[in-house]
Amino acid sequence: MANHTYVGMWVTKDGRVRHQLLANHRYDEARGERESAYQGRYQVTGNHIEYWDDTGFTADGEFIDGVLYHAGMVLYRKE
Repeated sequence: MANHTYVGMWVTKDGRVRHQLLANHRYDEARGERESAYQGRYQVTGNHIEYWDDTGFTADGEFIDGVLYHAGMVLYRKE
């Protein structure tokens, strides 16, 4: 997974939401000034991503043409 194209930082255009997809199948999401607002594990199957937050909620998203669509948000890969 370390070389998977989806591992890395994904951000909204305004930079408010930042998803760090880690190579160990964990994620860390920051919201505004709140670092590590959400953390948990994720799994990518094809272009679909499933999230399981450590607090118990779940979410999902899709990677389409290099863009992550997740929970009504649009996130772009930060190089």
